[in-house]
Amino acid sequence: MGTQESYEQQGRGTGRRALLGAAVLGAGGAVLGLSGTAVADARQGSGGLKSLPVPTIIGHRGASGYRPEHTLGSYQLALDLGADIVEAGDLVPTKDGHLVCRHEPEIGGTTDVANHPEFADRKTTKVLDGVNTTGWFTEDFTLAELKTLRATERIPANRPHNTLYNGRWEIPTFEEVLRWQEEQTRKRGKQVWIYPELKHPTYFRKLGLGLEERVAKLLRKYGKDRRNSPVILQSFEPTSIQRLNKLVDNPLVVLLSGATTRPWDFVETGDPRTVADLIKPQGLREIAGYAQGIGPTLDLIIPRDANGNLTTPTTLVADAHKVGLVLHPYTMRNENPFLPASFRKGTDADAYGDVFGVFKTYFATGIDGVFTDNPDTGVLAREDFVNS
Repeated sequence: MGTQESYEQQGRGTGRRALLGAAVLGAGGAVLGLSGTAVADARQGSGGLKSLPVPTIIGHRGASGYRPEHTLGSYQLALDLGADIVEAGDLVPTKDGHLVCRHEPEIGGTTDVANHPEFADRKTTKVLDGVNTTGWFTEDFTLAELKTLRATERIPANRPHNTLYNGRWEIPTFEEVLRWQEEQTRKRGKQVWIYPELKHPTYFRKLGLGLEERVAKLLRKYGKDRRNSPVILQSFEPTSIQRLNKLVDNPLVVLLSGATTRPWDFVETGDPRTVADLIKPQGLREIAGYAQGIGPTLDLIIPRDANGNLTTPTTLVADAHKVGLVLHPYTMRNENPFLPASFRKGTDADAYGDVFGVFKTYFATGIDGVFTDNPDTGVLAREDFVNS
């Protein structure tokens, strides 16, 4: 999931939407007041996405609450902790056209590049989606050069324990992730799912490094470009998802940031609409024409007041389900600063609050799944919910 996070914040598509029908129908049961168990049972099916438990627990950048994000170590731990899907890959390109997994193209905050004097002259300032950003950028490095770097913890103030693993893992490529997915599927005897995000597609297309075609090419190479393939694709830019819809048959999800924000592709093309427009019934119907789900920030599900407390849930879940869209909001984290104010315990930035209470609150809205940095917590919270 990208910098848009608020805490730190028909055609070929109809076949894919059919895969998600059971999930949507069951989610509607939550509105009717069915028990957690009834909702979860109703939303399960067989084959494709319907084989996944609901609410689905998605390991956000792996198990990034415990390991530096977007590393094979983080992805592996997410599976070990019970994640149903691993968000393996925020995809950004290298100078020589390879796709690698980094939270952002700027890698000063997630690698040890600053400790490499041979790359000191690569530090620069660029305008990334309208924001002046200083650091080192993947598009200025070849893959071979990036492979000399090692991953580090992105938010050490909240996760000092994760710094223990700084320098342990290199930057994985998307192709390595696809091979890892196949290997883990064989070893575990069950299908492993991944949920890559295409980062800043408009920015990279203007650099001649279009993401969608590269993603589609790799998915076709590994036979994972079909409607039943265990790969869900997501982006904050609706036009990127529309482009993917013409290239592959995978399930597609439009990510949505804060209500007042505009997707960057809208800014570039002069489309005046904001996220608030996209989550209205008309906007959701349009999205349902080329995608199968949305990934809204949790604040679009239940807003917070000026003091950081949860207020009344919006109608977004029901509205999205009416047009056949699944909702996978982001991001649940265990640490106090990321939780609604009334669920925090103490003031320690690294301490955990009443996370199970927060999960229960969001699950009760009928969401179909959630991204979480702590998959084990999410799995236990789901057990509590379905047995309540």
